[in-house]
Amino acid sequence: MAKPAFAPGAQVEHGKFGLGSVVECTDEHVKINFDDHGEKKFVLSIVIANLKKSDRQPPAGKKKTTRKKAATPAA
Repeated sequence: MAKPAFAPGAQVEHGKFGLGSVVECTDEHVKINFDDHGEKKFVLSIVIANLKKSDRQPPAGKKKTTRKKAATPAA
């Protein structure tokens, strides 16, 4: 069995969808989470010519922000 073309977490660039992170890659399909277009699944043999590896660092996961409750004034 051949090694998948892209490892999960690999950073790629697509001509139309821009920068993204590989979520999953099999012999037939690749699933990529693009920064500006969300998750897309492609037939690997068709999209491989439109993808290039990117040397950027993976984007930091979105952190859940929490708000501190405002202190209630003492009466």
